[in-house]
Amino acid sequence: MTDCTTNQLVFSSLGRKKIQADFKGGHLTSDAGALLLREVDKRLGLVDAINNCIPDPRHPFYTVHSQRTMLAQRILGIALGYEDLNDHQSLREDPLFQILSERGIKDDLPLASPPTLCRLENRVDREALARIAEVLVEAFISSHATAPDELILDFDPTDDPVHGNQEKRFFHGYYDHYCFLPLYVFCDGQLLVAYLRPSNIDPALHSRAILKLLVERFRRQWPNVKIVFRGDSGLCRWRLMRWCDKHNVGYIIGIIRNSVLEKLAHPWTDSSAKQFAQTGQKQRLFGEFRYAAATWDKERRIIVKAEHLEQGANTRFLVTNLAGQPQQLYDEVYCLRGEAENRIKEQQLGLFADRTSCHDFVANQFRVLLSAAAHVLVDTLRREALVGTELANAQVGTIRLKLLKIGARVVSSVRRIVFHLAGGYPLKDLFARILGRLSELSVKSIAFG
Repeated sequence: MTDCTTNQLVFSSLGRKKIQADFKGGHLTSDAGALLLREVDKRLGLVDAINNCIPDPRHPFYTVHSQRTMLAQRILGIALGYEDLNDHQSLREDPLFQILSERGIKDDLPLASPPTLCRLENRVDREALARIAEVLVEAFISSHATAPDELILDFDPTDDPVHGNQEKRFFHGYYDHYCFLPLYVFCDGQLLVAYLRPSNIDPALHSRAILKLLVERFRRQWPNVKIVFRGDSGLCRWRLMRWCDKHNVGYIIGIIRNSVLEKLAHPWTDSSAKQFAQTGQKQRLFGEFRYAAATWDKERRIIVKAEHLEQGANTRFLVTNLAGQPQQLYDEVYCLRGEAENRIKEQQLGLFADRTSCHDFVANQFRVLLSAAAHVLVDTLRREALVGTELANAQVGTIRLKLLKIGARVVSSVRRIVFHLAGGYPLKDLFARILGRLSELSVKSIAFG
């Protein structure tokens, strides 16, 4: 069969000039901007830390591709938009990826193939996953030069649709499809926890245990830090709130409405409805009262937002142990959890945390953590090198498109490797400025183990 990729490609002429193309350009790459992510990892030590978490049972004599090299392939591949293992069939020969993996360019030896990477995914065990999860927390801690005054921890479960017969996948009535139910924890936009769970569970499962582990680690590092748990009504559990009360942890959590809450909130909801009837304008009133469900250990402070719109009443309830005025707590504290939801969308859609197509559940959890590692690299680039630039608040997809997807010709000699970046790249000055900032950052190798 003829190999079409070796033939000359002919396009429509430009005037009298013929336009032709071929695939003989030599060492070219379309992702040269990923060198910035390599600089981030050089200072953070993330890939090395994850590699140290995973035992390698292979005999060194028969090992062609180091485990560290394969991890760099996968993590940086995800960051660059290559979500599938099959993508690495071509990427393994890309000179850029050979450099990103720290192995170096070898024309006669490509990087690991998709089957080899798949074997890595399927030999990682639960103990290694737990250690990798710790690395995410340590990366967060290392990102702080000084002790923070307050940490607001956003806990949020979400759905991860599945389309095969994966282990521990179940049908979820609320989401109306087969899925997993991962739990994410963010703090000020930084990812702390990416925990894959089956979907036939209480959405709050293990939230209290994870909160306890995070609080213990943060207070060991920063004894005087104030910690607040923030979540939606799916996480409102009295045992979690009791633990927070006993351990000086703040919380502000949504609570599902019921007839008792609506009765107690009647003075505000009634006033809101009357004012809307008189003015025809949206009304928002806030109040508070004490309440305990039948299963709770004690009464707690409830905040009510009595909102009335053209569509009718839009009442919301929160339970909290924080001090402050009801409206201030609702608008300036609780509503900011929407940023965590944006980060989850970025994680699921921009960094492919939903590519959980392995049959084995543990392998799928490993994939979620690889995606989380990619998030740490890109987010570190955003927080530490893009501040004050036009990309300071950009989503992963925008950063990838504008900073990472740069065409380049790679020339390798005995003494140096040169990337000749595309001359028409429109953000040359910004790219150089970002590299300068990264060069000024101190090395923050993750203290783990």
